[in-house]
Amino acid sequence: MCLSIIGKILKVKKNIALIDLNGARKDVSAVLKPQAKKGDYALVHAGFIIEIMDPREAKAALADIAAVRR
Repeated sequence: MCLSIIGKILKVKKNIALIDLNGARKDVSAVLKPQAKKGDYALVHAGFIIEIMDPREAKAALADIAAVRR
């Protein structure tokens, strides 16, 4: 089973993206998704961006996750 997390890209420099993962900022590799850019929502697994998400879908998923935590 794989576990990934949704985050918002804050900046990208030389295939390294700084991403906000629910308040934690982490550097992750964008080598698999070189089109990743600031403001995109991304699915991150094992330190790599594996998918660029539709912003509406990402926001809805993040809202669902937040609702479960309450």
